[in-house]
Amino acid sequence: MEDTRQVSSIRMWAEEDRPREKLLLKGRHALSDAELIAILLGTGTRGESALELARRILRQSGDNLLELSKCSAQELMKNFRGLGPAKTISLLAALELGNRKRSAEAVKRLKISSSKDVFEYLRGMLGDSPYEEFWMLVLNRSNQVRKAVCVSEGGFSGTVADPKKIFLLALEHKATAIILSHNHPSGNPQPSAADVSLTRQLRDGGVLLEMPLIDHVIIGDEKYFSFADEGLF
Repeated sequence: MEDTRQVSSIRMWAEEDRPREKLLLKGRHALSDAELIAILLGTGTRGESALELARRILRQSGDNLLELSKCSAQELMKNFRGLGPAKTISLLAALELGNRKRSAEAVKRLKISSSKDVFEYLRGMLGDSPYEEFWMLVLNRSNQVRKAVCVSEGGFSGTVADPKKIFLLALEHKATAIILSHNHPSGNPQPSAADVSLTRQLRDGGVLLEMPLIDHVIIGDEKYFSFADEGLF
């Protein structure tokens, strides 16, 4: 039986204010982030509507969908009363679809002509990862991406990128040139001393193998650092 004390239940709102009805009447772009999340949740909890729960979830993430997408299912269920496996799975699945859509849009531009192209190509895969990951873009002679290869996955503070493994993978995929990229889960894309040292080592190795390293792009929260742009090659 429905709890009659839920005076703020979405069912009691004017029809044009209900998220589902609002989407049908005004289109999906008219809805706020909280209203879209409320639709995914479907129902709220005892004494709290789906929209109120959605607003509470967003507030804890600083009203930032990128920060929300970094949360694991376990974290969400632990932090929010009434958020069970079904609601959590729906929410995380929708956030992941958004990330993949962004990456799919970038794939239309398979030719890399700038560091921004690299960022747009990889941000969906790396931008919200809670762990550090190291990737390589294998390029042909026209700077078109033949393949994106995950070189290594690490923990919260770092990962190991072995130059021998990187060039072995590049040779296996018949790369003419390569671009490297990794993320900083902290959100700050500025390179560490280790990042600078590794990049120079890989640059020199690429020269010897006649397989140039074109750039190394570090991805943070909606921003990036390019070694090529900064003249550090």
